[in-house]
Amino acid sequence: MTERDAEAPGLARLAGLIADETRAACLLALLDGRAWTAGELARHAGVAASTVSEHLGKLVAGGLLTEERQGRHRYVRLADERVAQLVEDLAAQVAPQAAARRPRTLRASSAGSAMARGRTCYDHLAGRLGISVTDALTGRGLLRQDTGFALTDAGLGWFDAAGILLTATGRRPLARACLDWTERRPHLAGVAGAALCKHALDAGWCVRIGSERAVKVTPAGEAALSELLGIDPAALR
Repeated sequence: MTERDAEAPGLARLAGLIADETRAACLLALLDGRAWTAGELARHAGVAASTVSEHLGKLVAGGLLTEERQGRHRYVRLADERVAQLVEDLAAQVAPQAAARRPRTLRASSAGSAMARGRTCYDHLAGRLGISVTDALTGRGLLRQDTGFALTDAGLGWFDAAGILLTATGRRPLARACLDWTERRPHLAGVAGAALCKHALDAGWCVRIGSERAVKVTPAGEAALSELLGIDPAALR
C-alpha cells in the first residue's frame, strides 16, 4: 500500500461521518459559528433529541465538532475554521441541485431569499452581501484575486483605518477565498473575513434574522459600507 493509499481509510471514515442527512443538517446549521444545544439541533433537523445526541457523539469523536458543558446543558460547535471550509465547499457542490427545487412554502421561500441576500459562513460574510464586499475591496485595490486572495498594503491600511483589528491565529491565512454556494463565486474568508464580519455585527452594520444564518444590513450598515467601500445601498437589500 502506498503512502497515498494509506490515507484512504481515514478519508472513508470522514466521508462516512458526513454521509448522513441528520448529521449533514447539524453541520450546516453550525456554519453560523455559534454553539447549539442538542435540543436546538434536534428541532432543526426534525428528529428526536435522543437520535441527534447519538449523531453528535459521532461527530465529536470524529473531530468535526467540539463540545462544552454549562451546568446541565451541552453545547456543540464546529471544531475549527477548516471544518467550516470543508462543509461549505461540499455544500457548494450540491447547491445547483438544491436551487432547482422550488420551496414548498412561502416561509421557506422567504428564508431562502434571506440566506441568499446575506448570511454568515461560519465567521465571515456570504451571499450577495459577502460578494458585494469582496468585489468592492477588489475594485478599490485593497484585495487581490489574481493569484489567490491577498490583502494589498492599501488593504491592510484600510482595515487599520476602519478600526478592524487583524489578529493572526495559528496557521489561518490572513485572506482566503471561499466559494459561495448561492452566488457560485468566491467571497472573502480567513482572518480578514472573520474580523470584518465580527466588526459588522458588533458595530450594528448587520443584524441576525431568524434562527438560521441569515443577516440583514441595517441603515447604519448601508451608510458605512457606502462611505467606506462605495457599495450602493440598493445592492444590499
